[in-house]
Amino acid sequence: MRKHLILLAAIAGYGLPTIAQQSSRPLFEAQDLTAENMFSVNIEGPNFDKAGNFYVVNFKQDGTVGKINTKTGAGEVFITLPEGSIGNSVNFNSKGYMFLPDFKGHNVLMVDMKTRKISVYAHSGQFNQPNDLCINKKDQIFASDPNWAAKTGQLWRIDANRKPVLLQSNMGTTNGIELSPDEKTLYVNESEQRNVWKFDVDKAGNISNKTLFASFPDFGFDGMKCDKAGNLYIARWGKGVIAVLSPGGNLIREIPLKGKQCSNLIFGDKDGKTVYVTLQDRKCVETFRVDIPGKKF
Repeated sequence: MRKHLILLAAIAGYGLPTIAQQSSRPLFEAQDLTAENMFSVNIEGPNFDKAGNFYVVNFKQDGTVGKINTKTGAGEVFITLPEGSIGNSVNFNSKGYMFLPDFKGHNVLMVDMKTRKISVYAHSGQFNQPNDLCINKKDQIFASDPNWAAKTGQLWRIDANRKPVLLQSNMGTTNGIELSPDEKTLYVNESEQRNVWKFDVDKAGNISNKTLFASFPDFGFDGMKCDKAGNLYIARWGKGVIAVLSPGGNLIREIPLKGKQCSNLIFGDKDGKTVYVTLQDRKCVETFRVDIPGKKF
């Protein structure tokens, strides 16, 4: 009987060591995945490809993308960007290509995952410092574009023709950017001004109806991601917490981390209930478990 139960569990996808181990973890309690100082101070943009491989920018030094083992925390350099380029986040479109906002080179870069060839997907002389991206099901790219010195920012959309379309200017220091699960709402935060704005998104990818979603009196903002229920997880840079806001903009909880300078996050693992967070002060990755999976699961 026991053998049959084990076989049924295996067929159903239960009992796998990594899932069992993760499922037994307490919710909302951070623990280290990698050792400290494995990355540069610009550690950012964690993400997974369709096969479940985990990538983080600026592994060991600026200008790299690291491939990290989620079981052991060990890592290796997956690609090194062209001289003068530094990636700020990792993103994937429906065809599996990797996209990187290159804040130093004023580009959005594309990586062929099979050949590891790196090319410039989009460039504009109007770009400030492309910071973060989110990609919809049509493979349209939405990009935040802050000018840190001037404390201003812009929003861009990049369509299949690779031409950047300026959606919004005269904003504060635009940073984290995310689409709701139904892709009808675009969230963008301003790090310096500590505001989170939301926009309506139409079928063509145009935005309208700019509305203040939430604001905070202290600390900064960085990357953002939505769970399947539409709750927005925000990296509170300097405070060392991930703030979770409901679709109505109400604060549900703050999840404490070990480090203070949390720069970005992503939902991962087979059940989508492990959140991976990059920490710039500790130069490492922390994880915690949640009760609702990420929006893509």
